[in-house]
Amino acid sequence: MWNIFEQPWTLLVTAVIALIVVLVLHRTIEGKKRLYLWLLPPLLALLAFGLDHLVETDLEKIKAVIDTAVTAVEDENADAIEPIIADNYSDSFHKSKKPFIYYCKRKLSGPLVDKNIARIVSIDISGTQAVAIFTVRVVFDQRGYVAQAYKQRVLTKVEMTLQKQPDDQWLVTSIELLELDLQPTNWSDLQQIIW
Repeated sequence: MWNIFEQPWTLLVTAVIALIVVLVLHRTIEGKKRLYLWLLPPLLALLAFGLDHLVETDLEKIKAVIDTAVTAVEDENADAIEPIIADNYSDSFHKSKKPFIYYCKRKLSGPLVDKNIARIVSIDISGTQAVAIFTVRVVFDQRGYVAQAYKQRVLTKVEMTLQKQPDDQWLVTSIELLELDLQPTNWSDLQQIIW
């Protein structure tokens, strides 16, 4: 919550408090005014944005992987999905990375998705493992077979398991479908319903 590497607000609030303290000291101390104290608040503010920009935390890396996956599906770019999938990938329908990537390339070959709107529900990080649960509102392309045969938009809930690699990169080891339009579902159900 107060991680200064994930957001700048903690140090910015500290900078404002430091500014107030410097103002009070400037008014109450007689004699020699300590002008170097005025440097403290702007330095704290610069430090806040510098740390936020320069240090990428595990949480930020995981969010970037989720954004990459959601954007790749929206852009119908299966090649962008492959680098974020771990070699030891498996889920309840795809037993390894190769069939999953093949599935993605097959499904994303034609007009399918017009827009994806993702919302992260939770991210639990435990050592080198992480589980992210998020929802994606998928608006299907009007020219695609899903919009014509099934429906134009759907809300999906997904559980993504990630593993931290030796190079500090997070890769996806499993993707499970939890809900489709608030109804419990899985990969097999999705094959019967839509594809």
